[in-house]
Amino acid sequence: MISFVIPCYKSALTIRQVVDEIKGTMENEEFEIVLINDASPDNTFDVIRELCVENVNVIGINLNENFGQHAALMAGFHHVNGDIVVCLDDDGQTPANEAGKLITAILQGHDAVYARYEKKRHSRFRNFGSYINELMARILLEKPKDLYISSYFAVKRFIVDEMIKYENPYPYVIGLLLRSTKDIVNVDVCHREREVGKSGYTFGKLIMLWLNGFTAFSVKPLRIATATGFVVAIAGFVYGIVTIIRKLLGLNYILGFSGLMSVLLFLGGLNLIMLGLIGEYIGRIYISLNKSPQFIIREILNDGKGK
Repeated sequence: MISFVIPCYKSALTIRQVVDEIKGTMENEEFEIVLINDASPDNTFDVIRELCVENVNVIGINLNENFGQHAALMAGFHHVNGDIVVCLDDDGQTPANEAGKLITAILQGHDAVYARYEKKRHSRFRNFGSYINELMARILLEKPKDLYISSYFAVKRFIVDEMIKYENPYPYVIGLLLRSTKDIVNVDVCHREREVGKSGYTFGKLIMLWLNGFTAFSVKPLRIATATGFVVAIAGFVYGIVTIIRKLLGLNYILGFSGLMSVLLFLGGLNLIMLGLIGEYIGRIYISLNKSPQFIIREILNDGKGK
């Protein structure tokens, strides 16, 4: 069985088309579709409810509040039954009719496969966010440089079973996948223009996504902070030595007020950034100790348990 997991947000006008495309592509295969409404402010869940009534193999999950794309994926992972799990977007930009390419790569023996786009049809803002996400995964999570990551991917069931062992808040699916397997490949697919609406990723949501990547699965930011502090301390020490030598040689000069303030502001800002980073780690530890939930499910449709 193939399980399709689709987080939904403001997709009332597009999700039916995505489901129909999956049905047309997989008509000769056994499959299910798990749709997770991430507290969308429009009538997305009403459309999901209709799809569940019309299709017994469509499972609808309604989250209690907006937890974000990665938490929505984790909620879906807890309710899949398939041997292969395919994740894609709700807006139709990730072509469901090319899911066979990802599934074929899995059947060839790979643990995970990401769709790679020759040209992305996202906005410049969204492409910039994807670039930062890619750079962060490479530096902090040791992602191979030639591996392209996207929201369209497929994994074997045992990878999903491993990922859902993570029960803390702030899940980061890319980090969970990279720590579960190294057998990950790319396949080339097209990327469509968005026909309706706009991306649900705001600047604030991208910042939160980056923070998850920074702090959830790596301590490298703390090591970078330590290294930066060490370099600044060395620079300050060297500058002090130079000042003493100039004094001994009679090369006195008066440091201007503007220059002094610039140095103080730089060091003060650097200290605040480092303290904020440490505070972010401590805050997330505190929230995890309080067992803050990854997600809260309000309602499930067609889950096979009489709900």
